Amino acid sequence: MNRGLRTVLEVRAEVTSSIRRFFAERNVLEVDTPALSIAAATDPALASFGVEVSSLGRHYLHTSPEHAMKRLLTEGCGDIFQIARVFRDGEHGRWHQPEFLLLEWYRVGFDEMRLMDEVHALLERLLAPGIPDLQRLDLSYRQAFTPIIDVDPLTLDDEATDKLNEALASAGIDVPREIDADALLDLALSTLIVPRWPRDTAVFLYDYPQSQAALAAIKPDTEPVAARFEVFVNGLELGNGFRELTDAAEQRRRFEADLAKRREAGQAEPPIDEAFLDALEQGLPDCAGIAVGIDRLIAVMTDADSLSDVLTFAH
Repeated sequence: MNRGLRTVLEVRAEVTSSIRRFFAERNVLEVDTPALSIAAATDPALASFGVEVSSLGRHYLHTSPEHAMKRLLTEGCGDIFQIARVFRDGEHGRWHQPEFLLLEWYRVGFDEMRLMDEVHALLERLLAPGIPDLQRLDLSYRQAFTPIIDVDPLTLDDEATDKLNEALASAGIDVPREIDADALLDLALSTLIVPRWPRDTAVFLYDYPQSQAALAAIKPDTEPVAARFEVFVNGLELGNGFRELTDAAEQRRRFEADLAKRREAGQAEPPIDEAFLDALEQGLPDCAGIAVGIDRLIAVMTDADSLSDVLTFAH
């Protein structure tokens, strides 16, 4: 027996078992939803695998179980989690695989800040073998940018865009042509800001620009920001969480805006998930949810150099 492979299998088994124990203690129900759907992700940053099903026609492998799990929420299933195989085309590299293991969960009555506390509790438990004293740092999106690059990322005007380009150029980072404002912010965040964060610390980045809301609600009664956060440990983004958007009309508008961007970029335009929108019309309870990459989490826990080191079979 390959001892290295045996160790990988043991670690993966223990992590998934620990996740199930964590949620059992909190009375969060494990669910199982299909990997195949007649709809696909509209987000221009995601590409779905299309497959022909002989008896059903064109279907797509899910990029996350989000839509199906929210349909369960509208049926009154309450707090739920799932450990799912998900698939994303065009993702392959040191920290990306076209097929990976995702943990996704939803908490009814939580906002994104309360969910951040639960995420930290889970990470403390799972990462304890490799990081016995996991610290925590909470930063708003604006707080992350301002000390390092003197720009306000929530109001990115021409002057601020020039500053971002100059900062990236000074660091030797190539900026692709025709990059939009959100992609420019993402590039600056990943190359100039995240590498400065302390190690062995769960960094929660919250209050994203409303243009990056995706399926998140927009916070009311404040400067408009997305009720969204991401969590990073040792330079790796592990999870993306929201207080969920419950407005079906607004969600449709966002899907259609995604398709317009795809059309402009010459990308494929997948069918919108009408069953999901119908479920939102029925009424999604006020809730917050997050997706966490289990393979990345294991890589952080074991101080691995790439996802390939922690997968049973890497693509």
